[in-house]
Amino acid sequence: MPALLIGVIEGSVIVLAGTWLFGVPLRGSVGLLYLGMGVYMLSIIGVGLFISSLVTTQQQAVLGAFTFQAPAVMLSGFAAPIENMPPWLQTLTLANPLRHFLVILKGVFLEDMPAAQVFRNLVPMLLIAAVTLSVATWLFRRRLQ
Repeated sequence: MPALLIGVIEGSVIVLAGTWLFGVPLRGSVGLLYLGMGVYMLSIIGVGLFISSLVTTQQQAVLGAFTFQAPAVMLSGFAAPIENMPPWLQTLTLANPLRHFLVILKGVFLEDMPAAQVFRNLVPMLLIAAVTLSVATWLFRRRLQ
């Protein structure tokens, strides 16, 4: 819960800075934006807990997080459009929660994305969250026994 709360607070600060300081218009629903943000946070927390359940030291956890984070940013569509990537790489990006959240973020902020489209991008993030949180829980419980 602390990571989720901190993530939503930081996200709120970024949304406020984007709208007030930089003048980026928020054309869509704030509720849909926060729903997307919450689901994204759950999926990233799941990935983090999954990584930490696999390793034995903090240094391994940091390296594991970096090993996930660097490719995730590069394959999210943030640096290069996903449409310009080879088909096999486009398929690989479907397992990246940042890809789906960026679609929601851009769509809600700039285009007033309809709720149906937002929910289509929430489903993969919910699946990632469910799988990673479930496996991390199972691995933690197994390690404690």
